[in-house]
Amino acid sequence: MKSKKNGKNRASQNLRRRGQPGLAPGSMIVDPMAEPTIIRVIAFSASDFLEKTVQNVDEIQAIRIAYPNVWIDVTGLGSEEKLSGIAKLLKLHPLAMEDVVNVHQRAKVDEFEDSIFVVSRMIDGDDALHTEQLSFFLKDGVLVSFQERKGDCWEPVRQRIRTHRGKICASGVDYLLYALLDSVVDSYFPVMERLSDQVDTIEAEIIEGLKPAQMHSIHLLRGQLLGLRRAVRPHREMINELVRDSLPQVSPETRVHLRDCYDHVVQVIDTVDTYREMTSDMRDFYLSSVSNNMNEVMKVLTIISTIFIPLSFVAGVYGMNFSDTSPWNMPELKWYWGYPFALALMGLIAFGLLIYFKTRRWL
Repeated sequence: MKSKKNGKNRASQNLRRRGQPGLAPGSMIVDPMAEPTIIRVIAFSASDFLEKTVQNVDEIQAIRIAYPNVWIDVTGLGSEEKLSGIAKLLKLHPLAMEDVVNVHQRAKVDEFEDSIFVVSRMIDGDDALHTEQLSFFLKDGVLVSFQERKGDCWEPVRQRIRTHRGKICASGVDYLLYALLDSVVDSYFPVMERLSDQVDTIEAEIIEGLKPAQMHSIHLLRGQLLGLRRAVRPHREMINELVRDSLPQVSPETRVHLRDCYDHVVQVIDTVDTYREMTSDMRDFYLSSVSNNMNEVMKVLTIISTIFIPLSFVAGVYGMNFSDTSPWNMPELKWYWGYPFALALMGLIAFGLLIYFKTRRWL
């Protein structure tokens, strides 16, 4: 329960804009609860490589001069001084920097005069309800990435740069942007597999027998699928914007790979929609099964009540116990076989009603 409560608090904090209404556009107000800012620079060429954690933003300029491709990986958004220093050094647009620190943005692409600004959302761990905003600035020879906190899915990409494997070192920072986005999109697939196992498990449990906890599990699963859908769906438009020919920062070769990334996004979206339909079907099946069970119970109770109505009538008639002073009173009260006769009459009525219900296929 505590983790769920913390998740809700985090979601509400992400949706809350910092700063008072009426501030000038581009005002960068950092979250006081954000993690400290750590700047790691990875510079590379076709034959050389440098990885360094810098304390002073001014160190980046010398690295840019020495290497043709520089990746500035910023983790934590708690230092306004460092964020402003990076923005001033690289001449990043203030409106985009405002979106960097307001971490409720959907995936998108904004084009500026000498750079493009890209926002993506990464799954935060294994919980589909929690995502982390990733912000990118792509300029000539420089890629800047901003993460909310430590932990990402980019370590294989870093390892490819360190060992000069693949095409990253020979292709440039636009291909590096593709590799990072592709890792983000691929990180959705393990979550999808886990949700798929949950769908199969709940479906098998419903078939075996209905339990009240199953509906709760279905609602939780639908909530995770909804959160996943909200996070991944805007990526389709975002990557489609990067594939357009009008962006000079993205090379034609990288666009080919981005189209493959686009296919992965569409695959995730289609899978999420399929699972949502399956959970809807399971919910409808559960409710209809509960309704059918209730109908069966009501049918049995109704049949029992119907059988006992005439029996109660007979018992009531013979339970009036009028005296024998009148010739119109019941002679059965004086019969030797009166009581067995009443029981036999009740049994005959019950048996006749059962035969009637059977012929009408009500049983």
